[in-house]
Amino acid sequence: MAHQHAPAPRLRKTRIVCISDTHNQTPKLPKGDVLIHAGDLTNQGSYSELKKTVDWLNKTSFEAIIAIAGNHDITLDEDFYAKHGASWRWPQPQDPTRCRKLLEDSPRITYLENQAATVHLRSEKGPHTCFTVFGSPCTPKLRNWAFQYEAEEASKLWEAIPLDTDIVVTHTPPKNHCDCAEKDEQSGCPALLQALHRVRPMLSVFGHIHGARGVERVRWNVEAPETGHLEEGTELWKDAGAASNKQSLVDLTAKGGRPLDNLGALARPMKMPRFYVRELGGQPDDGDDAQPGILKSTSHAEDVANSEAEVMAVIISGGAYGQGGGNSDIGLASGPDVESAERRQHRRETVMINAALMSPHWERPRRSNKPIVVDVDLPVWSLIDECTH
Repeated sequence: MAHQHAPAPRLRKTRIVCISDTHNQTPKLPKGDVLIHAGDLTNQGSYSELKKTVDWLNKTSFEAIIAIAGNHDITLDEDFYAKHGASWRWPQPQDPTRCRKLLEDSPRITYLENQAATVHLRSEKGPHTCFTVFGSPCTPKLRNWAFQYEAEEASKLWEAIPLDTDIVVTHTPPKNHCDCAEKDEQSGCPALLQALHRVRPMLSVFGHIHGARGVERVRWNVEAPETGHLEEGTELWKDAGAASNKQSLVDLTAKGGRPLDNLGALARPMKMPRFYVRELGGQPDDGDDAQPGILKSTSHAEDVANSEAEVMAVIISGGAYGQGGGNSDIGLASGPDVESAERRQHRRETVMINAALMSPHWERPRRSNKPIVVDVDLPVWSLIDECTH
């Protein structure tokens, strides 16, 4: 009997709006399905600054909002604030726990600190797609700022990125990609670049170095351990929105003619068991039409799961429950970090995006950049019993 392959998952365009380094600015944003904020929400992280930014994000119409902190968001790094908070002027004494709760308790924001989460978009009007995202606020040590690490700590830090990650959101850029700017002594992290080669996500979104805003499309050398070279080549992006009224758009869809050579998101099950939906909490179960709940975790499964049901059970046992709202289901989905020949072939390209909104601090007058809008094909998910009728 001939071997029958499972039908290829359906793909659907998903619009992701990328911003970083807003520093208290609350600009009008283009429409999209997902918003990613790659850190430096504020100038120094006071409660009033954070509340202004969180209120702005909560009022947007995105189905999912992914946010991380940056080195300027000082109160969000509780240990750093306890040691160095007195070095800054504050309008009044700050309570880091209260500041963090603005983000952690937001019904609409997925706030990540060296954590991964899987997002299932579930609005009837949306694309109904899914992806896994990892977020970290950390940057290489330079002077005295929050969420910094020494060079010898970098490799261990970035080993936390699960292999099944589709989108990596960091405040720091990787080395040699959108990390160089005139008059800027900062640069990207070499260990992060090594980690991105290991994971090869679809998108790497960051900021931090304001003058290096831009996009690069990197084609990986999947045989790097043998050759010593991580990349085969890099293609620079031409911003159609520069000096025009157009959006700063990056089209990675098949319809756009240059689809991303990366099918990472297709490696996970596209069918969610209904029992999993009911057990997670989130929206109340008022009948047969259960709404997906929220699951967030800082760890990933160590056991290999062989069926969709086992995969979801592993996810549940591996994480901590957290209530949330909005029209997306969020939970960690990952497997063991084992490379395979098939996976290596399906993750060939990553698009690097420095989405810094504010121009460099030495520019006068300072200007605001446009958000970077990314269209990418992601897999459509469904409940198992919806697929059997």
